[in-house]
Amino acid sequence: MVKTGDSIRVHYKGTFDDGSVFDSSEGREPLEFEAGSGMVIKGFDEGVMGMKPGEKKTIHILAADAYGESNLEMIFDFNRLDIPAEIPLEVGGVLNMHNGQQEVPVVILEVSATKVKLDANHPMAGKNLNFELELVSFETGGNTSIEFEEISA
Repeated sequence: MVKTGDSIRVHYKGTFDDGSVFDSSEGREPLEFEAGSGMVIKGFDEGVMGMKPGEKKTIHILAADAYGESNLEMIFDFNRLDIPAEIPLEVGGVLNMHNGQQEVPVVILEVSATKVKLDANHPMAGKNLNFELELVSFETGGNTSIEFEEISA
């Protein structure tokens, strides 16, 4: 059974509560990651624990255990004149902002002559997720301990 530290391979199909598919491993190699390492969202990580190879199950992940709730502080107005005129601004479009250290994608919510309302939340923030999982395989993780002993001549 899968436990923290195991290297696992899993096929999945991800849907929103309305049934629309947002991602799937269909036609691709299974997703491979170390269970319990934080490489995937918390609810997905917790959902594979205890599974056996060949086992299938469906999990429901609340937004808080997926990409988090939508944070109102991440929605802000930006001066329209500070955005170069050649950049098209359409509601629903995505811009990349730079904060000096990293690039942050933002979704355009509103456009007026003087301001642009932007949302820097993850696109899946505030959404519950559902996954159909099939554990393909896993390799037991953990530390291997090797002991040396002195041999006298």
